[in-house]
Amino acid sequence: MTPRQRPRRLRSGDRVAVVAPSGPVPEERLQAGLDILRGWDLDPVVMPHVLDSRLGYLAGDDEARARDLTDAWCDPAVAGVICARGGYGAQRVVDLLDWPAMRAAGPKVFVGYSDATALHEAFAERMGIVTLHGPMAGVVPFLKDARTQDSLRATLFAPESVRTLGPDTARPLVPGRARGVTLGGCLALLAADLGTPHARPSAAGGLLLLEDVGEEPYRIDRMLTQLLRAGWLDGVAGVALGSWEECGPYEEVRATLLDRLGGLGVPIAEEFGFGHGPTALTMPLGVPAVLDAEAGTITLDAPALR
Repeated sequence: MTPRQRPRRLRSGDRVAVVAPSGPVPEERLQAGLDILRGWDLDPVVMPHVLDSRLGYLAGDDEARARDLTDAWCDPAVAGVICARGGYGAQRVVDLLDWPAMRAAGPKVFVGYSDATALHEAFAERMGIVTLHGPMAGVVPFLKDARTQDSLRATLFAPESVRTLGPDTARPLVPGRARGVTLGGCLALLAADLGTPHARPSAAGGLLLLEDVGEEPYRIDRMLTQLLRAGWLDGVAGVALGSWEECGPYEEVRATLLDRLGGLGVPIAEEFGFGHGPTALTMPLGVPAVLDAEAGTITLDAPALR
């Protein structure tokens, strides 16, 4: 698996664009998130359609959401793009983005998780850049949790300070060490991406990050089984598991994960603190790293941003 091109880190005074490629965001949460970004001496700009709504679960028309993201990326004054929230809808805009224009604009910071997994995959395959699986501007962990804020801020401004990732809660599900390039995100989106244009052909050679929300154990089983049957997990180097919020009793979730993933014969670490939980730590995607399941750490070969 090939390492990706690293965007430059953010600096004081940088402009960042906030986009809503998926679901609508409550305005009060958005404003609170903007205040945090301003407190970091960033200049956040909200793209025109962020507060739109369509069908009750989309932040406006597909074309408008795609145009917001394309315009933000292609604006030379914008140093980074941060999603407002997840939900659903990123898959509907992936093929509407102006990829040639975005490639010409070069690499930039991109931050999001949950439904943004579809965009992380697209940026990896169509542009070959490192992205950040991290908190969005209008989600509760970013607004309320200091560790979530600190993790993102350090990654954006001082990425060399967060070369070793992993909270105190992380522990081995299957012990061992593995080297690979980080990838992944929300399990449901990775499963849904199979068979789509420009989808990642497999996770071979990768350190796979997995998390999800609101999925019962049998549905987690179904999605993992789909990835297994499709051969997408063949050759994966190791797995780090994040939060499984509202997915049922964790002992049942753990048993399902071990049942489906244990047969891969690779190191697996759990409770890594990224995803939909009360803490959403920032995890770079596309960076060569070493997973030490027993230590509960992922150590990046280089900072996520240059």
